[in-house]
Amino acid sequence: MPELFSDDWAKAYMDCWNSDESIVKTLEQANFNSVVGFGFMDADEPAFVMTIERGKVVSVRATAATELNWDIRATRENWLSLIVKPPGLMKLGIAYTSRKLRFLKGDYATMIRDPSLANAFVKSFALMGKVL
Repeated sequence: MPELFSDDWAKAYMDCWNSDESIVKTLEQANFNSVVGFGFMDADEPAFVMTIERGKVVSVRATAATELNWDIRATRENWLSLIVKPPGLMKLGIAYTSRKLRFLKGDYATMIRDPSLANAFVKSFALMGKVL
């Protein structure tokens, strides 16, 4: 099992994401393109960054090649609690309002109001759990 957010983990996550037709198709229909960083609260930079083009993850790396659209942080323990037992919208909302899941960049409220983005966001945690 690869370490959370390691290079091996990130590559496995990209493969898992891209092989999940529902998340790719939903985001492709929404014409979703973004650079998303995931990391730990105590770090200056995200642990890994993924670039999404029309719903597909086209690259994963340790640093952003361009400016991040989203920078999502939590402690290692909070990440694991959200990944091991993937959350629904309510659990994500509680994690966000209790500041266990923080958006250093990106607008959680706007994203959660768009059903296609909200569903893909929830699904992304389930995919993370498949990689661990």
